[in-house]
Amino acid sequence: MKVSLIATVLNGADHIEAFLGSLALQTRVPDEVVIVDGGSTDGTAALLADADGVTLIEGSGANISRGRNIAIAAAAHDMIAVTDADCVLEPTWLEELLRPLEEGADVAMGFYLPITDGFLSECLAAVNLPLDASEVDPETFMPSARSVAYRRDAIDAVGGYPEWLDIGEDMWVNHRWRERGLDLRFAPDAVARWRLRPTLRATWWQYFRYARGDARGGLYPERHALRFGVYGGLAVALASRRTWPKALAAAGAVTHARVPVGRAWRRMQDGRERKFAAIVVPALMAWIDSAKMAGYAAGLVARLRD
Repeated sequence: MKVSLIATVLNGADHIEAFLGSLALQTRVPDEVVIVDGGSTDGTAALLADADGVTLIEGSGANISRGRNIAIAAAAHDMIAVTDADCVLEPTWLEELLRPLEEGADVAMGFYLPITDGFLSECLAAVNLPLDASEVDPETFMPSARSVAYRRDAIDAVGGYPEWLDIGEDMWVNHRWRERGLDLRFAPDAVARWRLRPTLRATWWQYFRYARGDARGGLYPERHALRFGVYGGLAVALASRRTWPKALAAAGAVTHARVPVGRAWRRMQDGRERKFAAIVVPALMAWIDSAKMAGYAAGLVARLRD
């Protein structure tokens, strides 16, 4: 089984060498590597042009969807593995990712874990990311394009990545695959490690863009409606003069934060950090939820305008 590995990149010079190094250490080396650069200005393209075994395509101005479609069109093989060029791949990533395809699956859903470098990034990782593969239900899991592989027929069946959608394109494709009843199988040991945003501001804008993409793509409307409802109810409870609405809201907040706080506790060993995380993680959850609500509202406006 020959496989083409594809990726897109934009201004990734700081991390491209780590990515290429992890590719070189794969126990199953891809038969070709095709990377589309969306118009980097930091020397990324020059680094890729000098890399052995990499086919670089310069697609200035291409968004992620367009870049992936260009890479797929240029790929020589009908098995396509996809990741991002700022990831660090575990040595067995591709070998494990191809296993479900070798067994007949249409799509192999790899796993991904964050690269953390301190207390704040540990807390951010705990908010929205599973601690390990045991938290994943393979029947409902939606893979990220940083760790997925599929047959060319599978991506052709949904018309490729939606170039009208700048972000959230991988989730849009996932939903189309599920709707068509394709054979998606989980590959928990195919682990790609990816970098979280370095600041709270960058994290806010990241989730704003994710939610805006959800709205434009018609993804997860129930989930976003529930978030608006929960925070609306919280505002009403806090404004109430009665005690019981506040107590009910507090109980709901504790229940909502239980899983992320538990992840943070399991990630950390220091007792003081664990106690601090019990305060920081709920605050980060509210910070990210504010980004999601603002992004979803902006996306709905854009969708109506479009």
